[in-house]
Amino acid sequence: MFSAQTYIERRSALKRSVGSGVILIMGNEEAPMNYHDNTYRYRQDSNFLYFFGISHAGISAVIDIDSGEEIIFGHEFSMDDIIWVGPQPTLAEQARRVGVYRTEEPNKLPERLKKASKVHFTPPYRFDNMIMMSEWLNIPTSQLKEKASVELIKAIVALRSIKSDEEIVQMEHAVNITREMHIEAMQKTKAGKKEYEIVAAIHAKALEGGGNLAYGTIFSINGQTLHNHYHGNTLTDGRLVINDSGAENAMFYAGDITRTIPVSKGFTEKQKEIYNLVLKMETESIVALRPGIQYREIHLLANKIMLEGMRDLGFLNGNVDEMLAEGVQGLFMPHGLGHAIGLDVHDMEDLGEKYVGYREGLERSTQLGLKSLRMAKELEAGFVLTVEPGIYFIPELIDKWKSENKFINFINYSKLDTYRDFGGVRIEDNCLITPTGSKTLGNPIPKTVEEVEALRG
Repeated sequence: MFSAQTYIERRSALKRSVGSGVILIMGNEEAPMNYHDNTYRYRQDSNFLYFFGISHAGISAVIDIDSGEEIIFGHEFSMDDIIWVGPQPTLAEQARRVGVYRTEEPNKLPERLKKASKVHFTPPYRFDNMIMMSEWLNIPTSQLKEKASVELIKAIVALRSIKSDEEIVQMEHAVNITREMHIEAMQKTKAGKKEYEIVAAIHAKALEGGGNLAYGTIFSINGQTLHNHYHGNTLTDGRLVINDSGAENAMFYAGDITRTIPVSKGFTEKQKEIYNLVLKMETESIVALRPGIQYREIHLLANKIMLEGMRDLGFLNGNVDEMLAEGVQGLFMPHGLGHAIGLDVHDMEDLGEKYVGYREGLERSTQLGLKSLRMAKELEAGFVLTVEPGIYFIPELIDKWKSENKFINFINYSKLDTYRDFGGVRIEDNCLITPTGSKTLGNPIPKTVEEVEALRG
């Protein structure tokens, strides 16, 4: 964890922003996988980690803004606990390390909340927490999200969006572990192997880095399926494989990197054309990053580059600005250019994308591709976000648009038919917005055709 002063300053800033009342920060419980004692890998709530730093199941905390009191509620370890998990620092000791000097048993928490004039809480996403909060606050579970404190949500988003220097150190560490995962995948990918063999090697590198996976690995020769978590295919010569994987380091900060790898030792000319176009989309988008510009504009820039390139390659005909306005690009890139990243791989999305990536007066589009853009608002120094353009050939989407005669004045469907088994290409890096532009986090990860092929020999 960070120093006690870091957590004290974060909580003080939160108090000032929210103003009055009691703030409830829920920790996470263990989650049974198929029976009570066989649980999923434990992950503490990110807001609890940000303000209290303790990764320990079954604890919650309150910050009484009016009195200044800060209390962590949870059980101390019993002898039975110690027999099974070994000696642990007491909850009181852990609390002192983050500048909290009062701990109480969990059964004291409901009474504390009942005495509060106003309780601020964030939208719960775990059902066990929903049940407890519903009982404590006398709010039906179905209404908890809508009754969450907007003041608290906005205050947390404002604080967590701007990454401190010590957070950037952790994020670069996570990206550097992720770098090793991707290099391992590039070196081990070869025809005849199963996807899960490479996924196992990726996971091993995350563990070797002292952490774990930040999210379920996407590693597939069917890269046209954007979030493909099936790993049972056999790698075959001539195919491309998308590797979207990232490490969560020991301080719980995430890396999120994507690279596209040829199963053969090198890319075919056909693959190089699409790959280099995606690489141009990514590198030029990164160059354009700076404080004050809307990320929506960067997304549109990437799509304009794609449309120009796809027109040059014979997939499209006509005026690029017209195609961009009408949404032709959604056929090839039906996702957004990127999202905030930090303690969560999609940072703070439990608080609501409309607060994290949008603002009042900036509404989400309904256009395919643009509607999936998670970060659209003006960038600020200290933001960290992903830049992850892609081009995909999705047979089902192509067939749908073709059957509807959609954009037939722009799209060369006969050429698209020859790319039905192409898959997709995505390239992604994590970027810090600086006062004058941006910085790509971590040590460089191979991404040019030549760099990737050099690891395939």
